[in-house]
Amino acid sequence: MTDAPTTTVTRFAPSPSGELHLGNARTALFNYLLAKRSGGRFLLRIEDTDAERSKPEYTAQLKADLQWLGLPWDGEIVEQSRRGAVYAEAFAKLEQAGRVYPCYCTPLEIEVSRKTQLAAGRPPRYAGTCRNLDAHQRASRLAEGRKPTLRFRVPEGGRVEFVDLVHGEQVFDCADIGDFIVQRADGSAAFFFSNVIDDALTGVTTVLRGEDHLSNTPRQLLLAMALELKAPTYGHLSLITSADGSPLSKRFGAKSLRQLRESGYLPIALNNHLFRLGHSSELHGLQSLEALATAFDTSHLVRSPARFDPVQLEVWQRDAVHRLSPDAALEWMKPHLPSSLAPEAAREFVAVTQANVVLPAEIEPWLAVAFGEVPPPDAEGAALMSAAGPEFFAAAAAAVRANGTDWKAITQAVRDATGRKGPELFKPLRYALTGQGHGPELAPLLKLMGAPRALQRLERLAAA
Repeated sequence: MTDAPTTTVTRFAPSPSGELHLGNARTALFNYLLAKRSGGRFLLRIEDTDAERSKPEYTAQLKADLQWLGLPWDGEIVEQSRRGAVYAEAFAKLEQAGRVYPCYCTPLEIEVSRKTQLAAGRPPRYAGTCRNLDAHQRASRLAEGRKPTLRFRVPEGGRVEFVDLVHGEQVFDCADIGDFIVQRADGSAAFFFSNVIDDALTGVTTVLRGEDHLSNTPRQLLLAMALELKAPTYGHLSLITSADGSPLSKRFGAKSLRQLRESGYLPIALNNHLFRLGHSSELHGLQSLEALATAFDTSHLVRSPARFDPVQLEVWQRDAVHRLSPDAALEWMKPHLPSSLAPEAAREFVAVTQANVVLPAEIEPWLAVAFGEVPPPDAEGAALMSAAGPEFFAAAAAAVRANGTDWKAITQAVRDATGRKGPELFKPLRYALTGQGHGPELAPLLKLMGAPRALQRLERLAAA
């Protein structure tokens, strides 16, 4: 008789000490996709045992970020700050088994020891100063006013071995790990400890997280064994770097999800870009979350750093904007549209400009073109309009007076009057009407700006 297959359960477990960034978002996305590709569960846990750094506003923000990305979690959210009784029971079990001991070393003493080991060419680890203190020595340190942490007693021999989903077989000698803190001096559970307890008690089967946590894994496996808990399978994701391999710049890559959302980036664009950062795939084009989940495979996770390219994100963003429905595009641009703009004019404006913008703020120059004053041309535009001459724009003004906003009739009339055609006809007209050498199609844009505004711009150049 064979065991029933285990349902995949993943989790995203951020600490609410700041806003989510691209690295956090990719971790959440990959765990979500891994769960959903097999009909599993994706859990959300808030690791807020560090009361000094954890803020409720960050918890609220990260929930909003996940919802915006389209990554809903299953079941109730686990908040570690509410699970003190659970951790206390586990601490007691370790104390009864002699697997933990109080440590009275101050942060300064720990730092001095660390620097001494580094200077001697040894990897820093806890020196075991308090490991074998007797009751009298402990009482003496308490009398000095020292508040102890609780350290896990790592076995003096042996190794910790596991297979990482990304990095393959891993082996750590216990002698190199050092006794580590499981309870802070204020009585709260440390990351190593609460992480292991909650993964086991909520049935997490697989954990995908940043490779900076790879060295934490042997400690967590030791804890799981000591507490007789089932540990998940781990996969440690490569770091995200800038396109040139350097750390993500503050100019773009280090922006929070809130900032990206407020700038107008669409979640489907961001999800598609993140999917391809550190995960190889044969998928092409913009894909839904369902398609990304079907294609997600931990065997396609790569060890090399994932290079974030803002240009590629803009490609996904442009495609996503093009796919927006008229109503969705209107809602997307709404924060940048004048409140005084009539609903029908707003819809027409969105229809004209949607294909020419990547972010909603980019509509602002076109608002001026359609409803305000045309911006001054660049050097190329000024030269083209000067070469066309007043007679050309006089002919164009006459064509508008005769044909209104019928772009085809206008261009035909100007062609007949001046003999100009091709770029010599269209480029000066575009610069005259919009101040720019590129942008939305002129026919619908001309109808939007109206004949009086277009005529005013052309007559000004005819009189120059």
